[in-house]
Amino acid sequence: MENLWLQNLLADPKNLEQVLDNLKEGIIAHDLRRHIFFFNRQAEKITGYSRQEVLGRDCHEAFGQPFCGNRCSFCSEHPPDFAIAEYPLTIADKSGESRQIEMSSIMMQDDQGQNCGVLATFRDVTDLLNLQFKTRELTGFHNIIGRDPQMIEIFKQIRDVAEYDFPVHIYGETGTGKELVAEAIHNESKATSPFVPINCGALPEGLIESELFGHVKGAFSGAVRDKKGRFELADTGSIFLDEVSELPMHLQVKLLRFLQSGTFTKVGGERTLQVKARVISATNKDLKKAIQAGTFREDLFYRLNVIPFALPPLRNRKNDIPLLVDHFLSRFNAAKKDRAVKIADGALSRMMDYSWPGNVRELENAVQFALVKSKGRTIQAEDLPLEQTASSSGFKKRGPKQKLDPELVSAALTEARGSKVKAAKLLGVGRATLYRHLDRIKAEERAGRS
Repeated sequence: MENLWLQNLLADPKNLEQVLDNLKEGIIAHDLRRHIFFFNRQAEKITGYSRQEVLGRDCHEAFGQPFCGNRCSFCSEHPPDFAIAEYPLTIADKSGESRQIEMSSIMMQDDQGQNCGVLATFRDVTDLLNLQFKTRELTGFHNIIGRDPQMIEIFKQIRDVAEYDFPVHIYGETGTGKELVAEAIHNESKATSPFVPINCGALPEGLIESELFGHVKGAFSGAVRDKKGRFELADTGSIFLDEVSELPMHLQVKLLRFLQSGTFTKVGGERTLQVKARVISATNKDLKKAIQAGTFREDLFYRLNVIPFALPPLRNRKNDIPLLVDHFLSRFNAAKKDRAVKIADGALSRMMDYSWPGNVRELENAVQFALVKSKGRTIQAEDLPLEQTASSSGFKKRGPKQKLDPELVSAALTEARGSKVKAAKLLGVGRATLYRHLDRIKAEERAGRS
């Protein structure tokens, strides 16, 4: 009887509207032509628009832009078929102020099972996020770990810049997390298109132009088919140019043209292509010094450096070290539930005293190495790599005379599955140091056999 009473109650449109008007979530519904036919009281409160201003209007026009931003699935003539979508979103209310909301939308169907419109619920989380930033309750943001005031400012900057598609340039030492920041900017912008990274210093000069801009069939030996470049793949998304300072001068000219016009031509091609992609660049070098040295174009620098980010090195935010170590150990403990590992105060103290020239990446490598080296369930100071296991009065520096412990080398090679490059990273030494050690061991073994 109670269920029947409830059904009869909600069957009356006025009663249903009253129920929906008293929900804490905003509700908006539109048909397949994007015409809004329902807008509850909380939706008015969050957006600043009254229902009289939006009912019957196209949701792309009523708010000055598509209400669901880059996640809008109704930009084409033929709406896609989807069940439910949930995502965070940044909108501008009627006064122009940015609001962070959490959106959940579902495709509605009629009695015949045909799609007839979309119902979306959303709640305003702006004040909650601002409170977290102010009280530094955040321990991380988009996989970037930290609560140091410098990192809180970085998090705020990511959030502020995400809604714009202006070029961003990130400067930071190796291992500070430049790509993580670039990804966070892309993800916070709620882009549905891909995040496309490329390391400009990792490709031979003869291939990088093709990787960036693509080529046509027959453009050079081995070009057996047309190929899309990273810019084309990043259309309506973001392209991340890591180590942009390594770009050859002729490609700097081509990149400058793209930033000015959004157009480019493929290698060997004649047709001009146009794409819309946010450009995020990064480097660990001072581009102003590169300009003075004649290796980087000044006009390109100003085009890339519209919104600059400067990432602090780990030595300048040492209070984040325990947080980062806990994060790395938590990941390991989640995967190896039969062997939960913690870190001793003495080991953590050594880590706090170290300067970390390789920054967060070096810290992660050190934790991984210590996990391999430790015999029990607690990482001790002696389990850390060479630099950190030196006496508390000072730390050993890399150099050709550095001695490696054969047992540590063996453990690192086992963990790295024979890769000398990865083993050197785990040991916290240069590859040349490891190679010299292995050569010396082989020479000693040959001398012992003779």
